[in-house]
Amino acid sequence: MSARVPDPQTDPAEADLWFLPGPFDDPPEPGERAIVTDWARAEAGLAARLATVAGRLGALEDRLSRGPEGWRHRLALIEAAELSWFAGDRIAPDRLALWAALRLSGVQDDAAALARIGWALRRLSGGPGPEPALTEFLGRHEAPSDDPLTGRAESWLAMMQGARALHPISRACMGFHLWSLAGLSRTGDRLEAAVTAARIAASGFAPLAMGGAGGLRASGPPAARLAKWLTGMEDAIRTAMRTLDSVEAWDSRAGTVMAPLSGRTPPALRRAFVEWPLLSAPMAESLTGASRAAVQRNLAWMQARGLIREVTGQGRFRMWKAV
Repeated sequence: MSARVPDPQTDPAEADLWFLPGPFDDPPEPGERAIVTDWARAEAGLAARLATVAGRLGALEDRLSRGPEGWRHRLALIEAAELSWFAGDRIAPDRLALWAALRLSGVQDDAAALARIGWALRRLSGGPGPEPALTEFLGRHEAPSDDPLTGRAESWLAMMQGARALHPISRACMGFHLWSLAGLSRTGDRLEAAVTAARIAASGFAPLAMGGAGGLRASGPPAARLAKWLTGMEDAIRTAMRTLDSVEAWDSRAGTVMAPLSGRTPPALRRAFVEWPLLSAPMAESLTGASRAAVQRNLAWMQARGLIREVTGQGRFRMWKAV
């Protein structure tokens, strides 16, 4: 028994599903080639724009490779928080920071949403990418072998492997927009699609949402989707670069101001503020290994000298940021 292959001429509603495999057949290769060809044409038409964005992304990757590891983590946390708004979870950076560092959540926080965004933060921060083991990347490798999503993930991955001739940025855009058509829908699938695309587009990750998520909301033919994707990615890269400029300037100033201090707590606390956009005292204790008294003393010293600012205005559960 073989699956019915939809005819785009007589069944236009099914045309976009042409690449999907039937329940017993291998993916239809002619349909796959047609999809990849459409994206290749879109890429060719936007070659100059793509080259510009790829150059900016390469510059960001180079800067991250030469900077402290905390820079990458900081950008990943900001990106994950921005993606949470795109996915509908709406997790603020301070909530995500508390969850990531201490597994703390507020009474009104959705624990499942925090877990999803925490997954995004871990995947954006490093580790193996989605290729060639997509189910492991998504955390679905323990699913039953007959889970239909497992087969669909393999089909999507096969499609991506067949598009190797495309630039990674174009491949990422194509994969993102084919995600729902491939039947990979599950709670948080928009988030999963975006994080997977971010890791495909670059050796580390390509920021997609921190400049606004417009590139993730495109519709229309491949050329329109890719054009919006490139604009959104360029905006996100600019935001990431400005963030690093600010962090680097603060780190240099803090190093000068804190030079007279002795002990291991001041430099450890300085590194923590480079890595995290917001810090609470318990987070600082956990990240630096210092005592509560040492942390509180150094936070007060840094605040008195204008290096950090308390942002909650509360007597308890206070958070500080570098300024």
